[in-house]
Amino acid sequence: MTRHELREAIFKTIFQMPFFDEGIPELNSDEEFISEFISEYKPSENNKVYIMSKVKDISDNLSSIDECIEKNSNGWKLARIGKSELAILRVAVYEILFDDDIPDKVAINEAVELAKEYAGDKSASFINGVLSGLVL
Repeated sequence: MTRHELREAIFKTIFQMPFFDEGIPELNSDEEFISEFISEYKPSENNKVYIMSKVKDISDNLSSIDECIEKNSNGWKLARIGKSELAILRVAVYEILFDDDIPDKVAINEAVELAKEYAGDKSASFINGVLSGLVL
């Protein structure tokens, strides 16, 4: 898998998680839950471990990530931000704050590209603005 595909799989998994607040139906663990969403990519075992690790790290740091998003989103509350946009922002903010292997500019560019693909050009501009404010 390419880095972009890995990031896309992480985004899709993060996007799905809020829909299962009452528990994950028919799946017995977080690992099975994540495996279900990334199966379309047919990841190698190393890639699967990488994706699961990043999703867990994002989940573990979600309150800090969300606080950072809200602080840099020009008065937008998280509830007003579209679900796709919020998932993209969560992945990118995690990469900027907690993943030293990914340069900030790469995290921002990848987030903008995901937004163009999954949320539209206006959302891409919004995401670019939030993330640019974070790294300045």
